[in-house]
Amino acid sequence: MAHITFDSSKLQKFVHDNELGEMQAMVTAADSELRNGTGAGADYRDWLNWPNDYDKEEFDRIKKAAQKIQSDSQVFVVIGIGGSYLGAKMAVDFLNDTFYNYLPDSERKTPQVFFAGNSLSSSYVYDLIHLIGDRDFSVNIISKSGTTTEPSIAFRIFKDKLVEKYGEAEAKKRIYATTDANSGALHDEAKAEGYESFVVPDGIGGRYSVLSAVGLLPIAVSGASIDDLMQGAADAEAEYVSPDLTKNEAYQYAAYRNILYRKGYTTELLENYEPNMMMFSEWWKQLAGESEGKDQKGIYPSSANFTTDLHSLGQYIQEGLRNLMETVVKVDKPNHDVEVPKEPQDLDGLGYLEGKTMDYANTKAFEGVTLAHIDGGVPNMSVHIPDQTAYTLGYLIYFFEIGIAISGYLNGINPFNQPGVEAYKTNMFALLGKPGYEELGQKLNDRL
Repeated sequence: MAHITFDSSKLQKFVHDNELGEMQAMVTAADSELRNGTGAGADYRDWLNWPNDYDKEEFDRIKKAAQKIQSDSQVFVVIGIGGSYLGAKMAVDFLNDTFYNYLPDSERKTPQVFFAGNSLSSSYVYDLIHLIGDRDFSVNIISKSGTTTEPSIAFRIFKDKLVEKYGEAEAKKRIYATTDANSGALHDEAKAEGYESFVVPDGIGGRYSVLSAVGLLPIAVSGASIDDLMQGAADAEAEYVSPDLTKNEAYQYAAYRNILYRKGYTTELLENYEPNMMMFSEWWKQLAGESEGKDQKGIYPSSANFTTDLHSLGQYIQEGLRNLMETVVKVDKPNHDVEVPKEPQDLDGLGYLEGKTMDYANTKAFEGVTLAHIDGGVPNMSVHIPDQTAYTLGYLIYFFEIGIAISGYLNGINPFNQPGVEAYKTNMFALLGKPGYEELGQKLNDRL
C-alpha cells in the first residue's frame, strides 16, 4: 500500500469514467519508453533506479562531511542555481521548523543553511556576508560545468572571504565541490586545490538531482536523515513500478493531467497549506516546466500557498479564465498543532472554534476551498501525505519525478532536455563580453 495517497475523486465533473481507461495504451507505451530506454532523452534516466543504485561509498562520505561541517561551522553557504539549489532548499525548508534559521546559534543543533549563486543580486550577497559576520562558515559549490555565471561569481566572492578569514590552506578544507566526475572547470579546480568533492551524476539532469549529492549534503548538514529520505524514495520506486493505471497512482496523476490538458486546462497550480512547503512548489515548478515546456506545448506550472494566497489569487482561481487545474499537496498531520484558547467573552466571534485546533480549521479550509473551486469550474486533484518526515519527502519526490516523466512522454515531449534554457545564456554571455561572443554582443547591443 502506498505511503501517500492520490485523490482524483473530485474530477468527476470534468473527466468521464471511461477516459482514464482509454489512456491505458498510451501510458503503457510511455512506461515502456521510460523503462526500456527507447524514448527521447534515455541517457538521463539514472534517477529512475537511483534510490537503490546510488553510490553507497559516496553516501557515507556525505554523512561524514556533514558531521564535520556541523562541528566546525555555524553557517553553511550552498552555492548553485536551478536544480543545483531548488531541491536542497525545498528539503531543508520541508524538514525543519519554519524559523529554524532565525534561532540563535545557542538554540540550534546544526548550522544555518543559506543559499547563494541563484541570482545576480549584489544586495543579496552583501547582506548574506553581513549576516555571517565573524562566525565560522563553510561553502558547498554545486555546478556540473563550473562556468555557470551566477554560481561562479558567488563562489569567487565567498572563496575570497574564506581565504581572508582562514588563510588558503584552511579555506580549502571548508570548500566542498559537487561537480562532474571527470571534467569541467570546477572539477579541475577541485582536483588541483584538494577540495573534498562529490559527483553530479552524468545520467541525472539537474531537476531530478535532489536525491544525489547535489541535495544530500545540504540536507544532511541541516540535520535531516538522508537515510530515511532515500528509504522513502526506494519504497516509492517499488510502489510505482506497474504500468497498470488501476495500481499506479503516480501514473494516474500523469494521465489525468494530460486528459485535462487536452480539454483546455493548460495551467496547473500546485497548492499547499503549510508555509514551509512554498519551496516544494518552486522545486516542482522547475521539474514540470523544464520537463514539459517544449515545442510550443506543455502544461504551464504555477503555484499557490493557501490559505494565504486565497486573499490574493482566490478571486481569479474562482472566477477567472477557466484554464486552471489544481493539485494540492495536503499534510494530514502537521509537525505541531495549536488549540484555539477559550475566552470569557466571545468578542472576536471565535467561540465556535474554542477547544478545536488550528489544523482542524486548516483542514476545513482545504475542504471548503476544494468544493468552491470545483463549483467554479476548476478541476481538483490532491496528494495526501501523512507527515513532513524525511521518509515521506523521499516518497513524495519520487512520486512527482516519475509522474512528470510519464506525463512528458504522454505529450510527445522529451522530458529530460532543456534546449530553450541556452538562449538567454548565450545572449547574457555576449552582452557581458565573454571571449568568443564579441560579434553577437555587438549585434545585441545595437538592438538595445
